[in-house]
Amino acid sequence: MKNILAFGASSSRHSINRQFAAFAAQQIPEAMVDLLDLNDYEMPIYSIDREKETGIPELAKEFKQKILDTDGIIISFAEHNGAYSAAFKNIFDWISRIDGNVWAEKPMLLLSTSPGGRGGKTVLDIAVAKFSRMNPKVTGSFSLPSFKKNFSGESGILDIPLREDFNQKLKAFVSAISTPSEV
Repeated sequence: MKNILAFGASSSRHSINRQFAAFAAQQIPEAMVDLLDLNDYEMPIYSIDREKETGIPELAKEFKQKILDTDGIIISFAEHNGAYSAAFKNIFDWISRIDGNVWAEKPMLLLSTSPGGRGGKTVLDIAVAKFSRMNPKVTGSFSLPSFKKNFSGESGILDIPLREDFNQKLKAFVSAISTPSEV
């Protein structure tokens, strides 16, 4: 059984990105899913001065341990003013101080969605460009536009071409987590 770490990169209590990440993770057969809520990892805003004065927060260490303990990571990015949400960026900043290998070379599926027609594509492009340089195991990315029109909690992705594209990206991710890691 594979362990999947999934989260929406948003602090909204009603995050459609958290819902989308959960949906994606639940499509993986025989997987244990650890669905995180970024609100559980709220920390002071990162600064080098704060790190020198008080060290790395325990919550950052806990988040990093979850990455180390998983077989694969699914993130669905909320787009705030064309970039990451502040909640995600702060966690990312803190965990990057623990270890430069932030994502521990775990297979990653990067997603985004939004109420609008671009589906968070701008932030997804930023994440793909950044994380692909940091982690050779980014297996794919997928943006779901117009969330309320194209997604149902009961049926998943409603638009057939979008569903087929998503399924191909998910298949590549499942293949990556099923392949034994090189030691």
